[in-house]
Amino acid sequence: MQAWRVHRNGEPSEVMELQETDRPTPGDGQTLIEVRAANINFPDALLCRGQYQVRPPLPFTPGVEICGETEDGRRVLATPALPHGGFAEYVVADEAALLPAPDSLDDAEAAALHIGYQTGWFGLHRRAHLRAGETLLVHAAAGGVGSAAVQLGKAAGATVIGVVGGPEKAGIARTLGCDLVIDRRSEDIVAKVKEATGGRGADVVYDPVGGDAYAKSVKCVAFEGRVVVVGFASGVIPAPALNHALVKNYSIAGLHWGLYNTKDPAAVRACHDELTVLAARGVIKPLISERVAMAGAADAVQRVADGTSTGRIVVLPTGAAR
Repeated sequence: MQAWRVHRNGEPSEVMELQETDRPTPGDGQTLIEVRAANINFPDALLCRGQYQVRPPLPFTPGVEICGETEDGRRVLATPALPHGGFAEYVVADEAALLPAPDSLDDAEAAALHIGYQTGWFGLHRRAHLRAGETLLVHAAAGGVGSAAVQLGKAAGATVIGVVGGPEKAGIARTLGCDLVIDRRSEDIVAKVKEATGGRGADVVYDPVGGDAYAKSVKCVAFEGRVVVVGFASGVIPAPALNHALVKNYSIAGLHWGLYNTKDPAAVRACHDELTVLAARGVIKPLISERVAMAGAADAVQRVADGTSTGRIVVLPTGAAR
């Protein structure tokens, strides 16, 4: 089969190599899956760089979420078992963790429903306890993770403020349903949030960026607000000033969605059921900006790594527009 392999750590476009290799062999409790669509996530870039919290042995295949078909004909969502990641024609995954692919979504959309939307749902509902009528501030609102949070925030009845970089991404954020869009390159985030909320600030902040985004967020978070730390796409991990959290009365909540797979797998399945219902109602729909053939995977992962992409880029191993 064909698979993208990483033999040394570095930038995705430099270290990913498309090669012929053997199909992976399922272990106990695992299932062989033919990949129909593999969604690109920022962790795929971190895996290539050797900067992710999981460091598979070299060589490995990146690709942390797929939509595929099992040998008995089931259409499923899966997180492949590394080192045999999703940018390949076949993967293996734990049978117990497989989720049924929603009928309302095509393969590319279904592949993008899993990690980003699960992260958004757990972040907004389990960690931040977002309530209808509250104001939600979403950083990188036109990106894969941010776009999911925007849609889920609107589904929860929140007023959503999206932060983006540049007019093109601002337009995308508006189409996703943001009530207000702030271009961080030309506008003052803190001033705009305070103006929009009558000086109160954002009740919930969803931050997959870190760095300056976090620093600006805590300056415009509301009394008893909640900041959900999702990731550090900026490459800068902030050091929270806990005295500031004390005097402003806000909470900082970390979110590592992967832990729920081992700590509370029933919650993951319940979340998937909820997401499936929302997708069937048309309330949420993954924003697929590109569907690329297998040969274009390395360049696509690099675009995600560089932060130039919008929505989700999905790799289709057969090259079909599914």
